[in-house]
Amino acid sequence: MIGTGVVAGAMMDMIGTGIAYSGKKSIIRRYAISIETIGWVVVGCATFYVLYLVRDGAWRMYDPFAQICGMLLYINLFYRPFRFIGRTINLILIKPLLWILFSIFAVIRQMIRIVLKILYFLLRPFIKLFGSKIKNTFKKKKNDL
Repeated sequence: MIGTGVVAGAMMDMIGTGIAYSGKKSIIRRYAISIETIGWVVVGCATFYVLYLVRDGAWRMYDPFAQICGMLLYINLFYRPFRFIGRTINLILIKPLLWILFSIFAVIRQMIRIVLKILYFLLRPFIKLFGSKIKNTFKKKKNDL
């Protein structure tokens, strides 16, 4: 149960850090209380799932104390290593993947812009020839009384 407390502490720290680093007007910041509540519910369900696997769901009086001890153990011993591992994963995996995705998106966007400019260049004479006739065709005529 101490292990589930350590995992619960890490998960809640991860949620709190994500909320803290989100923008002031972001949707994450607006729903911070709901997100943290959902996080606590998920931690509680995961704890009872571990209890179900380990002891067939038998809950003992020392289980909440063990979880609190696990959370305190996370804060005192595992906080810095977990944060270091998180920063390392962010620098090595997440940022390069995001850069690749944004680069692919930018290339596709530029290709679409080039195709649209070519189409506009090819259709520009027809737009100038027939543009005024099309505009006048769909205009409502005023009734002269």
